[in-house]
Amino acid sequence: MTFDELITEFDRGLRSITGVSRMSRPMPQPSAVAAELPAVAEELAASSEVSGELTPAERAHAAGLMRVNHVGEVCAQALYQAQKLSARSPTLKAAFDQAAREEEDHLAWTARRLEALDSRPSLLNPLWYAGALAIGLAAGRLGDKVSLGFMAETERQVEHHLDSHLDALPPADLESRAIVEQMRADEIAHAKSATDLGGVDLPLPVRSLMRVASKIMTRTAYYV
Repeated sequence: MTFDELITEFDRGLRSITGVSRMSRPMPQPSAVAAELPAVAEELAASSEVSGELTPAERAHAAGLMRVNHVGEVCAQALYQAQKLSARSPTLKAAFDQAAREEEDHLAWTARRLEALDSRPSLLNPLWYAGALAIGLAAGRLGDKVSLGFMAETERQVEHHLDSHLDALPPADLESRAIVEQMRADEIAHAKSATDLGGVDLPLPVRSLMRVASKIMTRTAYYV
């Protein structure tokens, strides 16, 4: 890695931790959800629960969920940085870099949504970032196929996690829902890309350990 590349990665990591993220795509809007899911949009519009205003309790709950999602994107930046550094193939380095750029959009979107909800990112972001970076480096040292398998399994678990958030978000919070919907679509694409590039299935104990670690992170980040 050249000195310029090292500076670039350091800058990306610092921005991930401090919340100063750049987006290459505009924030998803509720109108996009309506276009993608007309039946859902019609049901929500007809619901008496959708008033366009969130109650204080709904706002706090939505903020907690989006804080969890923001932490997930901080971890994604660290994971992809580490895996890109460890990858042997230039093709894989490019794939990890592209995924990281799309995840940086997610990071910026969730940060802005937290601001709109009068909330803040997790106070433990430096810890989350450091832990994910270490895990990514460890996965990378096991070889490209295992690293890709780790990426695919991570994205599949994130997809299920986002599904649960779509169920849990307040019906009136169409802005957060639009962001989560686009994030989910991107995670599915990342998982498929990793599998297509040769990612192997991880052993069941490893997948289970990943789920346990994810639950600890999400439950903590919701509040802190």
